[in-house]
Amino acid sequence: MMKQLIQKFNIFILLFCLLLSLSTFATAASLRELWQQQQAEKKAEKQQQVNSALNAGTYTFTLEHSNIKRKYMLHIPQNHQAQSSAPLVISLHGGGSNMRYQATDDYYGIISKSESAGFIAVFPNGYSRSDSGKLATWNAGICCGLARDKQIDDVDFIRKVIDDVKTRVNIDAQRIYANGMSNGGMMAYRLACEMPDTIRAIASVTGTDGTQTCPHSKPISVLHIHALDDDRVLFNGGSGSHSSTHANFSSVPDTIAKWVRGNGCNPTPQRILQDAGAYCDVYNACQQNTQVKLCVTETGGHAWPGGKKVRGSTPGSTAINATDLIWDFYERN
Repeated sequence: MMKQLIQKFNIFILLFCLLLSLSTFATAASLRELWQQQQAEKKAEKQQQVNSALNAGTYTFTLEHSNIKRKYMLHIPQNHQAQSSAPLVISLHGGGSNMRYQATDDYYGIISKSESAGFIAVFPNGYSRSDSGKLATWNAGICCGLARDKQIDDVDFIRKVIDDVKTRVNIDAQRIYANGMSNGGMMAYRLACEMPDTIRAIASVTGTDGTQTCPHSKPISVLHIHALDDDRVLFNGGSGSHSSTHANFSSVPDTIAKWVRGNGCNPTPQRILQDAGAYCDVYNACQQNTQVKLCVTETGGHAWPGGKKVRGSTPGSTAINATDLIWDFYERN
């Protein structure tokens, strides 16, 4: 009889311990879920506070990357609603220039287009030995300047800029685009090679593809705009007579052929624009509904078509407007 009582007591103790363990586990799980929920709420509240703190306008921010203080400008259009996500357009200046030139409306018209189309515009500054950020360049592969010579990791810098922008304004992560002028256009090609999961489409004006290697891990839409009489980045390749880098630049036909192959497009283009002084060809049937598009002007030199010439004597072509073409291309891709 005593033995049976002891066995029942042991079973009772075992069940009690089991229930206690389950209760403790459930409590711990509940506490963990509560903590996670509180952290998510704090993060959302912080994000809301950050987003609501920035009104429409143009701002300059500094961030540290690889122990170097780098800057970028951010433009938020008047019609942007903090609770709504907007596309993000990254616009990269040319070699020897800076973010302020690229953000100057008379030269490129990006901010005006941001206002009319409703996208967020960001203008990163390339690597410069000056605290002012002037005379900056991008490490786009074959070009340019100190950024290339010092092997600055500008791809990672652009990643950090995107991450920083996300903490300040509500952007659509599925609609992030990049464009650039000259060395900036070359940098856009490097982003297409190394960040196709982040960047949806790129556009390059007067800057051919200078990447040494490109995995083409994912198809990405590409728009290239170039003048036949460009004397810095020659249409048919090589070093231009007025090129400050004297790099052996890739030709426009070779650049286009590279991306037509990489995207698996039909190699026969369709002429979609034929006007006085300009034409545009598009390569369709590319993988994952991407496109490769080439727009060529007869004149305009090394300049942004439709914009005011930043320096030099040759005015940009007025046969097309690069900014309008770029945004139309982004919307279609």
